[in-house]
Amino acid sequence: MERGDANGAGEGALGKLPSGIALSWGIVKQSRRGPKGELSIKKIVDAAIEIADRDGLAGVSMSRVAQSLGFTTMSLYRYITGKEDLLTLMQDAVCAIPIPPEVAGKPWREEMKEYVWACVGVFRDHPWYGDIQIKSVPLTPSNLQVIDWMLRIMRDFPLNDFEKMSFLLLASSYSRACGLIMRDIVRAEREGISAEAFSGVGYGDALKQLVTRERFPDLYPVLMSGAYTDEADNPINNDLEFGLERILDGIEHYLQQKQGSAGN
Repeated sequence: MERGDANGAGEGALGKLPSGIALSWGIVKQSRRGPKGELSIKKIVDAAIEIADRDGLAGVSMSRVAQSLGFTTMSLYRYITGKEDLLTLMQDAVCAIPIPPEVAGKPWREEMKEYVWACVGVFRDHPWYGDIQIKSVPLTPSNLQVIDWMLRIMRDFPLNDFEKMSFLLLASSYSRACGLIMRDIVRAEREGISAEAFSGVGYGDALKQLVTRERFPDLYPVLMSGAYTDEADNPINNDLEFGLERILDGIEHYLQQKQGSAGN
């Protein structure tokens, strides 16, 4: 541990966990000093999330969180060793999303769509979440609970564990990409940018003067059709949902191939 009164997670494998990860699992002995019940890790994390949701990660500091709770900065260090660990705990807290109960016979495609859009919701509802650098595989309990949900969906798939993990990465990566797009749309709207401006509506005429067939031979016909600036009827409706359906088509095709190979 870097500082404060929290003790290490113990000897062996658990002792090798980063302090923030250990805190998320509750395997770090907490300080007994200070008025009982007035401060806790949960209160600190909740306060930090409230600040981040409003002002972004730049607004989060140990001193500002302490001030919002009416405590000194040093009081926080008795519970959390520093901002890095606080960010880890914030990430884990917002990943504690409701996981639907297992329902026999429920189509796996429907379940995967629920998984993807639930993950997207984390990025949309907590815009700062996608700004934290990925430094390792998920290690905190709430994040792992979400992973367990996705693996539950694939429980009976004719796949080995590495194939399942690859599909998990595929679905999670698409969730992240969609989540960041939706986050930026929300941010743009809050800044007074209209949804039409974000999608490019109204810029078509200007671009048609700038984009030439010679310089952009493949973009040019798409632009002229109105598809690039969303100025034409879209037969596929929601682009993000369309993309997810094609990913699920790919997974389904792979499963059919695996089942066919097993039957030969």
